[in-house]
Amino acid sequence: MLLVPLYEHPADRPADWAALVRSAGRLYGVVLNPANGPGDAPDPQFAEVSAELRDAGVAVLGYADTDYGRRPHQEVVRDLLRHRDWYGADGTFLDQVAAEEELLPHYRRLEVAARAAGADTVVLNHGTHPHPGFAGLGDLLVTFEGPWDAYQEAEVPDWTAAHPAERFCHLVYAVPEGADTAALARRRRAAVHCAVPGTGSHPWRSLPHALEAAG
Repeated sequence: MLLVPLYEHPADRPADWAALVRSAGRLYGVVLNPANGPGDAPDPQFAEVSAELRDAGVAVLGYADTDYGRRPHQEVVRDLLRHRDWYGADGTFLDQVAAEEELLPHYRRLEVAARAAGADTVVLNHGTHPHPGFAGLGDLLVTFEGPWDAYQEAEVPDWTAAHPAERFCHLVYAVPEGADTAALARRRRAAVHCAVPGTGSHPWRSLPHALEAAG
């Protein structure tokens, strides 16, 4: 399954957003990120694509930056509520999630708040393997985010074997054409992934290779 963070405006990349709707059956969810979060006011075009995705049966995950536990709880919750009210998001994607055990209570509170805001799906993006205690939080943990070169050398801690592969996701960018990221993710006990060709400071501007190939 694919978790797709497409951080591009629908007006700039309408064909890519349409491709996501067409590919609904292959998607775990799509991360909605109008402005490093929901923005300061509703964006009608993001609301439209969100409705199309939900009508197609895709989970829409509202993006909220947690700044590794430094961002105040109330600010993150405000973003969750705006995603729900403005875009109809039925899930949340918490980004820059801390990996340390001492921050587990902070993220437990955020998960409770997300559920209370109506999130059916809660994804925590650590970008690395966190303390094993985080395995009890959310529905999906992103335990790798980085370039293809680093992914080939990445190691998976033993504690992940005690949990279903469906609990883990790997997000990989700068992936060359033809690289079988899905197979490598499965070997590393991650049933959800995304592999895009994008590079640089904004790699999530492109569709996954798998969807590009589908047309």
